[in-house]
Formats: sequence, structure tokens, C-alpha cells
Amino acid sequence: MTPAELERARDAWVLGLDRPHPRLLWLYVLRSLATGPLFPIAVMVLYFKYHTLTYRFEAEGVRVSWGILFHQETYLAYRKIQDIHVSRGFIERWFGLATVEVQTASGSTGAEISLEGLEDHEAVRDFLYRRMRGHDEEPASAGAQAETPAGEAEVVVALREVTAALEATRRALEAGRGTA
Repeated sequence: MTPAELERARDAWVLGLDRPHPRLLWLYVLRSLATGPLFPIAVMVLYFKYHTLTYRFEAEGVRVSWGILFHQETYLAYRKIQDIHVSRGFIERWFGLATVEVQTASGSTGAEISLEGLEDHEAVRDFLYRRMRGHDEEPASAGAQAETPAGEAEVVVALREVTAALEATRRALEAGRGTA
């Protein structure tokens, strides 16, 4: 399998991802145990969070939602992503899970969204990095040039005109020095 085919297969897996790994529920149970006498309340809250937690990777962004009484849904466009962090605590590593935290330039200190309970967190992180940088889903073929958006084409034309004008100025200055 070529690297491009492997990348497309991993992207297809990420696009099909919609729920956290089932081991996340056991991680939540362990976290609830740490609350001591509040265990019944904590485990119930995290149980419902686990069963309502969904991810949806769309063409323009990622959507995360959870909750029953207090339903929360966050949509984040790929172009707004500023940074991506992967966190894996001791217990998460023990379960083979990770959390991918996505940050924007919103000014908050925490992550805008957290994708919890991911087994193949590297595939999700790499997918998000490619999308935030604006890479196309299909890589350009070996001999073909990638098409530039309309705004970039105008900049390229302007830069070529400036380069031509500077070259003409340089030739004129060199010609003036040669006759003097």
C-alpha cells in the first residue's frame, strides 16, 4: 500500500468515526471512584456523557455533542483550528486511549473541543492537521501542478509583474554603468 493510499484509508476511518472507544466508559468509572462518596452521582453523569458523546467529521469542520438534560454541541471549522494537543494520562495510556484537544484563537486557555476516548489518536491528529492547513483530500498527482485559488492566482500575477519590473530596472542600471 502506497503512503497516499494509506493516508486516504486513515482519513476514511476518521471520517467514519462517530463514537468514542468503549473503554472510555471504564475510564469514566475509575475517575468516578476517585470522587469518593460522590461516586454514584459522578458515575451517573459520566455514564450519560459516554452514551451521548458523538463526533462528526464533516467536509468543513468537526462537530462534538453530548448530554441529555444539558445538551451541548460544538462545531469547529477546520480553518479556525490554531493548535492540536494529544493528552494521555497514566490511566488513559493503560486503557490505550487518548484525548485530542483542539484549540482556536478564541482567547480561552482551554481547548475549544476535546475528542475523548480515541484509540488511534495519531490518525485523528494528522487528519486535523492536514485539514487545518488546507490540504486537499486528494493529493495532487506527481506530474500535475495543484490548482491555486483565485486570490492566490492574482497574487502570483502581481508578483510576476513586480519581478519583471525589478529585472528591467536592474538591466537599465547595469546599462547605465557600462556607458559611464
